[in-house]
Amino acid sequence: MRRGEALDYGVLDTLLGYSLRRAQNGLYLHFSKAASDPEITPQRYAALVLIDRNPGIGQTVLSEAMGINRSGAMRLVDWFEARELAVRISQSQDARRWGVKLTPQGKKTVATMTEAVREHDAALTALLGGDGETLKRLLDQLADLTNRASSIAKVSDET
Repeated sequence: MRRGEALDYGVLDTLLGYSLRRAQNGLYLHFSKAASDPEITPQRYAALVLIDRNPGIGQTVLSEAMGINRSGAMRLVDWFEARELAVRISQSQDARRWGVKLTPQGKKTVATMTEAVREHDAALTALLGGDGETLKRLLDQLADLTNRASSIAKVSDET
C-alpha cells in the first residue's frame, strides 16, 4: 500500500521517529540492491569503513562512532572475523584491550562496495534536488543531539 491511500496512520503521521524509520527502511532496501555483497548491510558497511580508516580502533570507540551498544560492535567484529574481513589486535600491554583492523579481503570488500555505495547515495540525493544537503545536515544535527542526550541520560541514571 502506498502512502496516502486509505489507511489511517493515527499518531504515526505526527512522529518524527516513524518518518525516519520509514525512510531508513526504504534506504536499506535500495542499499541492498546496490551493494555488491548482499550480506553487507548498511551498518556493517559503516563499521568496515570506520575500521578501514582507523586501523586498531577499539570496540568501544567503534560503538560510540556508530551510535550502537558496545555489545553490538562486538557482534559486528565477530561477524567480520568469521568471514575473514577483520582481525582483532592487541592495543596495549593490557590483555583486556583489543582493537580491530581489516584483512586484505576486508580492504578489498570496502573498496569494491564504496563505489557502488557512492553511486547509490548520489542517486538518492538527486531525488531530493537541492534539499539533499540540507537533509543530511539536519540528520547529522539530530544524531549529535540524540547521542548527547543519551550520554546525559546515562550519567543521570548513574547518580
